[in-house]
Amino acid sequence: MDKIDKYRQIIKQLLSYYTELINRHPKPEKETEVVFDEERDHYMLITTGWSDRRRVRGTTVYVRIRNGKFWIEEDWLENGITTDLLEAGVPKEDIVL
Repeated sequence: MDKIDKYRQIIKQLLSYYTELINRHPKPEKETEVVFDEERDHYMLITTGWSDRRRVRGTTVYVRIRNGKFWIEEDWLENGITTDLLEAGVPKEDIVL
């Protein structure tokens, strides 16, 4: 498995895990979904739904794989995705904040 395939696997596992955690305690009228675009290497965790009769949507995490590195475009996780990437064996020089 080459580096990019390994990085794709890592980010998909992490985002799937976060989605599972968030959906254990769902918020009424809101859904959290994970989006994978392996062709363009974009990976997102998004929330959509309704609040007080208004449509809401937001990006919790948005990561791209570009030039062999993780580019953290958006990260609203309490501890940050960077910590989990490092624990998964990604070298810090391959993470761009």
